[in-house]
Amino acid sequence: MKRYETYAQEIADLIKTKALRPGERLPSVRQASMSRKISPATVFAAYYLLEARGLIQARARSGYYVNATRQPMQAEPGTAVISAQSTEVVISDLVFEVLDSTRQGDVVPLGSAFPSPALFPLDKLARSLTPAMRQLTPQRMVEDLTLGHERLRRQINLRYAMNNTAVDLDEIVITNGAMEALNLCLQALTRPGDVVAVESPTFYSALQALERLNLRAVEVATHPRDGVDLDSLAQVLAQHPVKACWFMTSFQNPLGSLMPEHHKQALVELLASHKVPLIEDDVYGELYFGLRRPLPAKAFDRQGLVLHCSSFSKCLAPGYRVGWVAAGRYAQQVQRLKLMTTLSTAIPSQLAISDYLQGGHFERHLRQLRQTLELQQAWALKVIEAHFPPGTRVTRPEGGYFLWLELPAHVDALQLHRLAAAQQISIAPGHLFSADKRFENCLRINYGYPGDARMEEALATLGRLASGCV
Repeated sequence: MKRYETYAQEIADLIKTKALRPGERLPSVRQASMSRKISPATVFAAYYLLEARGLIQARARSGYYVNATRQPMQAEPGTAVISAQSTEVVISDLVFEVLDSTRQGDVVPLGSAFPSPALFPLDKLARSLTPAMRQLTPQRMVEDLTLGHERLRRQINLRYAMNNTAVDLDEIVITNGAMEALNLCLQALTRPGDVVAVESPTFYSALQALERLNLRAVEVATHPRDGVDLDSLAQVLAQHPVKACWFMTSFQNPLGSLMPEHHKQALVELLASHKVPLIEDDVYGELYFGLRRPLPAKAFDRQGLVLHCSSFSKCLAPGYRVGWVAAGRYAQQVQRLKLMTTLSTAIPSQLAISDYLQGGHFERHLRQLRQTLELQQAWALKVIEAHFPPGTRVTRPEGGYFLWLELPAHVDALQLHRLAAAQQISIAPGHLFSADKRFENCLRINYGYPGDARMEEALATLGRLASGCV
């Protein structure tokens, strides 16, 4: 537990036991810093977290006080009711329309799929590139073509081992970001017309991949906190000839849900009993707020049926396009597809990341990134509670940088998207996250832009627009 979390928990316990009573003033930031021998920034972080939880409140020029009555945050969204039918996917036109609004520099990127580039050590990565390139030989470039740079693959394999996940080095293929890994896996496992099980809601890029390959989607009920509903999945497997599943088991996009580890184990066992492979999209796994990284479903795989895909794009190096797949028994098919399509991932990008990892900087960077995103989530929840209409429900993920909002039933999120775009604010309406566009009153918010002074006003404006939608 981080220092600010420890201090916040101590205060929360004092409030719970009534040792600190409603209306009592907390120690000033300076007093707490001196008495606890912690930095003022740590005290501010603790108070900010307690304020977001509704336990304390700030009073202008006076300090922080225990709330007289705790104001509960909005309820979490429920699990969506889903159709039992497989669906032809036609989503790309709507995705392109919405994404066009996120590319302009003057637009507030609440709808972006990426966190702020300012969160990443781009200068240090650039400095890693030059010495690594000097050591590159022509022979090494040829040897590393399809599978990827060997040293980088070994470093990825070591990270699996550190997270209690057994992976063979030979099953790891470096790809052009996680999206290429996911697409290669989908191609290896399916043929046009096949049925693929996806979460509901699911990431729109998964739906676009199914559309491109002429596959059908069958949606599985997904809980906003615990992820894929295993009873719903069992029914889908009994009713449909599912050729593969594409799930995010940790900090799912857009919900932020995290499957408990015993659910992940049960998921792997259920799919193994049906001989159905799992494409596990785990690009947000490093962005956890707890004490350790959650185990992926891959950790429970004993038959090579889990194809685990991830990348450095969301946690270290956006734009470098370095991802990978640990493809289990399907490694050879994935390698051949890689060879027949893009042949190789850019060697310079691989070398820069490999050199950076070898320098021992990655864990320090990740600790800072996780702390920043956790505090930013608390801030975003506070702003949403203050400005969005009554009846709004919002998730509270344990990692990542997305919030999923379920607005009152009368709010059309696509209309809200267009109103917000006119105010230079991008959002991701719920219509994008289902094959049948069913999440009409939902939207995904990206809170991964700390330090952007426009964010609070944009969220407040969005809340006002939602309140006015009919």
